[in-house]
This record gives sequence, structure tokens and C-alpha cells, in this order.
Amino acid sequence: MIGVLCLHGFSGTPKEIEAISSHLQSKEGWLVYTPNLPGHGSKEGMREVTYKHWLYAAMVSIEELLERCEKVYVIGFSMGGMLASFLAAKYPVDRLVLISSAAYYLNPKQLVQDVRAWMVEGFQKPLFDEELYQFYKKKIKETPIMAAYEFTKVVKSARPLLKDITVPTLIIQGESDGIVPPKKSAEYIYEHIQSDDKRVYYIQNAKHYIWFGKEKEEFLQTIDAFLTEEDTPSLEHEDLG
Repeated sequence: MIGVLCLHGFSGTPKEIEAISSHLQSKEGWLVYTPNLPGHGSKEGMREVTYKHWLYAAMVSIEELLERCEKVYVIGFSMGGMLASFLAAKYPVDRLVLISSAAYYLNPKQLVQDVRAWMVEGFQKPLFDEELYQFYKKKIKETPIMAAYEFTKVVKSARPLLKDITVPTLIIQGESDGIVPPKKSAEYIYEHIQSDDKRVYYIQNAKHYIWFGKEKEEFLQTIDAFLTEEDTPSLEHEDLG
């Protein structure tokens, strides 16, 4: 059995990466686990946790999958990408996928603007309604300042460990990401991990939540191709966007 751990972003929930987890769950013989990081989902909950709770939850999750599965892949979005990097440096996972990973700090105000822009553009109209916009606006408005500080501790804990990552790694980044500095973050990760097989895939016009736009199919197909291929020899850096 193949196990996949999917880690959501800061102040998010498994719902925000459901498009990814649901897509992978459709594969026969794949066990996909998307935990809700401690404290996420309410302002009160975020006040009661530290970055160590998030790291611990990620560690418990990966240990369970490693016990149950022959192969284990880790996928992380935004802050979840830094948690996933931490795990890949510490545990014998088989592949790593980093999506809009926050090796540098988030610009949360841009998220509200991006969500509004998606609604105006009309991508996936059933999804982008006023309720969704209000959800994200509320999520950012109600995120405690101290919780944001804990997020920076995740980044500071994970970045020194990038040099210990040797597994095949796919870094996916939207070129129009206003939340995480796209080139700066992706290139930093690429330059510091020690994997022989490491790739950066830039998606043109895509924002922080790449799968919320018209680039969704390209995004999912890119992940599919990476996770289902046979192990390959060393690859050079490519800008495939």
C-alpha cells in the first residue's frame, strides 16, 4: 500500500487541500491522510497551541503511515510544505511534494485579494461564492498575532534541515503567488536540499492556491506524473512552467 500524508497551510484546514487529497484517494491501493493541525479551525484554538504542536502532529501522522504502508509520500502546502520538509529530513519517506511552500514568510493580506480576484475571474463558479470569500477574510482577520509568530518558528525550524533532504522532491510554485515570494522561496528550497532528483515546476499565472484556478488540471497531472513514475537518475533543474 502507498501512504500519502497531505499537510494543509497556516490557519487553514484539510478542506483547503481537499482537491488534492480527493484526487489521490481515487487511486487504488493508496491511503491518503489529511490531518487537521492542532488549533486550526478556530481563533480560540490557535491561541492555545505552539509550532511544536504542529510539528508533533505531523510526526505522529507520518509514523503511523510508515508503520502501515510500503511506500510513503508527503505533500505539503504553504506552511504545510515546511512541515513536510521537516518530516522528509527526519523520516524515511519515499517522495516529497512541496506546493507554494513558505520558505519565506507569508503575506496574508494578499490572500484576501487573491480570493476576491478568483471570484471576479469566475473560475469554478460553484466554489467561489460570497460564503467562501467571507470564510477566508474571517480566517485571516481572526488569526491571532501570536499564532502568526508560531508560524515563523516552523519556518525557522525547517529551513536548517533542508540540507538533510535526499528523497526525490517536486517543488510546485505559481508564478503569480502574492502570498509566498515565488522565485525566492522555490529556488531557496531547490538550492538547499541535497536530493539527486529535485525539480522546480513553475505554473504561469497561478496564485498561492494553484488548484483554485484554471491551472488545476495541469497542477494535478504534474503531481500524478511525479508520484507514479519509477525512480529516476539525477535530474538537472528545469523551469517547466
